[in-house]
Amino acid sequence: MKNLQEIIDGARRIVFFGGAGVSTESGIPDFRGVDGLFRQQYDGLTAEMMLSESFFYLHPERFFDFYRAHMLHPEARPNAAHRKLFELERAGKLRGIVTQNIDGLHRDAGNRLVYELHGSVRENYCMDCNRAYSMDWMLHTGGVPRCEKCGGVVKPYVVLYGEPLDKYTCMGACREISGCDTLIVAGTSLEVEPAASFLDYFHGRELVVINREEIPAGERATLCLRGGVAEIMGALKV
Repeated sequence: MKNLQEIIDGARRIVFFGGAGVSTESGIPDFRGVDGLFRQQYDGLTAEMMLSESFFYLHPERFFDFYRAHMLHPEARPNAAHRKLFELERAGKLRGIVTQNIDGLHRDAGNRLVYELHGSVRENYCMDCNRAYSMDWMLHTGGVPRCEKCGGVVKPYVVLYGEPLDKYTCMGACREISGCDTLIVAGTSLEVEPAASFLDYFHGRELVVINREEIPAGERATLCLRGGVAEIMGALKV
């Protein structure tokens, strides 16, 4: 922790690259863990299948039943890691958060410099007229949600399997990573592409890895810390 504090104190442009491990201490499960959602089957189908673009169009009612039951966590609140990142942004040290999470907790904590690679469950839109709807609205609908204005299908603003990432979000994330002097990779195994390749854009001075398990990125890191992201980030002084 002393070494991490020294790195943070000396940094001028920090970017935080986070995954599911950032939000587990907010009560959101790590879907790829040993007993996670993505290691189970549902009527013979995997979560990847049910959260795919093709399943959304072919079986919309089953998609939305699964989505509401397993992907929405309205009770979740920002933890110490989210709050510390907001402090770092407010202090002018943090120049961007690149997240693979769709829970929206970074924005709930107050951060504005957030690149949500896979979208956010907090946002939904009508596929016909583009009218916006909240997560709370989605939770209180049944079956296939329909726009109150035009009757079109309301789709979550999340990247489904088979869909490309948003080009402009990726461009912004890569720009911030390439321009930072300190990159903190936390709570992610960096196994999912194309997000995992974003690390190739980093040419700064300090690469910090915070994770409960050892990951390949640790081989090139300045500092590796094993443990919970909220506990470690929360202990920092800004």
